[in-house]
Amino acid sequence: MSIRYEILPKHLRAGMQLYIEQGIPPGSFLTAVICDRLVEAFNRADEWSAAGLREVARFMYDQAPEPCWGSEAKMDAWIQNRGQEGA
Repeated sequence: MSIRYEILPKHLRAGMQLYIEQGIPPGSFLTAVICDRLVEAFNRADEWSAAGLREVARFMYDQAPEPCWGSEAKMDAWIQNRGQEGA
């Protein structure tokens, strides 16, 4: 399955793609979303990210690989595993 990054708001695409494909940690807003911390995501969002939160949530559910999101532990494991693939 090809991941459809175009679903995301433009300013979030590169950060999400780097995270999913290379295990590079994203900024604080995407980190909160990936770790399933909604209130924190809203608190960290700029006006464009807040406006696009529905699209980001839809992307996570429909497009992002299940092992890469849902908790901080899952995110940490994803980053660790991606780092080992590139080594």
